[in-house]
Amino acid sequence: MIIQKMHDMGIRSEHAYMAAFASIGLSVASWAGSLKMEPGTGLARADRWGLFVGEWAPTFFGLGLALSHYEQQDGTLTGTVHPLREAG
Repeated sequence: MIIQKMHDMGIRSEHAYMAAFASIGLSVASWAGSLKMEPGTGLARADRWGLFVGEWAPTFFGLGLALSHYEQQDGTLTGTVHPLREAG
């Protein structure tokens, strides 16, 4: 199983979530960079670069969810859970 192999390699759900958020920022940066560094190619090319990198975020979020599910079953999910507080 791919998720188990990734977990055994030391990749955790937090890593996948961080990669997802980083790819969102990279998507904006690649769009802006393409727009400024490739003059004459137009907005369509910049949009394609932004969309190409933007496709990575859902993949990383999905991997993060799968790893989190595996970590819950395996008992290796890290982090603290704070108790709910009463409003008021």
